Amino acid sequence: MRPHHWVKNVFVFAGLLFSKNVFSPYLFGKVSAGFVIFSLAASSIYLLNDIIDVENDRQHPKKKNRPLASGRLNMSTAWAAASVLALASVLAAYAIDRQFVAIVITYIGINIFYTLRLKHLVILDVMCIASGFVLRVLAGTALAGVVASDWLIICTITLSLFLGFSKRRHEITLIGNEAENHRKVLAQYSLPFLDQMISVATACTVIAYALYTVSEETVARFGTRNLIFTLPFVLYGIYRYLYLIHERKSGGNPTNAVLHDRPLLVNCLLWGVVTFLIIYYPVFR
Repeated sequence: MRPHHWVKNVFVFAGLLFSKNVFSPYLFGKVSAGFVIFSLAASSIYLLNDIIDVENDRQHPKKKNRPLASGRLNMSTAWAAASVLALASVLAAYAIDRQFVAIVITYIGINIFYTLRLKHLVILDVMCIASGFVLRVLAGTALAGVVASDWLIICTITLSLFLGFSKRRHEITLIGNEAENHRKVLAQYSLPFLDQMISVATACTVIAYALYTVSEETVARFGTRNLIFTLPFVLYGIYRYLYLIHERKSGGNPTNAVLHDRPLLVNCLLWGVVTFLIIYYPVFR
């Protein structure tokens, strides 16, 4: 179920944070419930992915130690757990919000299609991964009762593409000539091509975030231009991640990078604190 990957679901809180509703007990509780439900849905997909990829995972230096690939977990248990988690997440989402349940079903459907087919299609595989982050943001805004801003969606798309192409680069670097045996689509990627895609995604992410902080819509909503001062944290975070990819030969797993690389973790926390203070406390405006 990969509970350490549930940290990705903090994206559902983006809408709550930027709508200035963090201090609403009702909305905070509703979005928190959405976080739990999305975690259940994601875990059902992780299980399905491991079931389908069990033979390929056995060829991977790290994934071969996963429960299914190593034989510690049997297939029938994994199938049962995946089905129960998917059904439970849909029913729980339906009980909370009709728009939210549609997003959860869409997330599950896209990822099932990804596991069965899309992950073998170059570029589309990464775009499919990116859609999961966008759906998390849309889920959060639906639960918070607000409309996701265009800038929030754009920044989420570009950042998730950056992480997705970085993941593919790490896989090729880690496995080398055996990469195709682990994931067929890796045969259609090359390091120079991925570096170009990462560069484009990096530039788009930085530019989109910078424009968001100074846009008239943002200034009008928060009554300040000081969000521009959070840009250095975004720059450092991206540069640090690129350093991990190219110099440390890591960065293939964003969750592990954020949780285990202390400079990156501290930077993310500082960005969150500074952003929170600027949005919610007039003295910082």
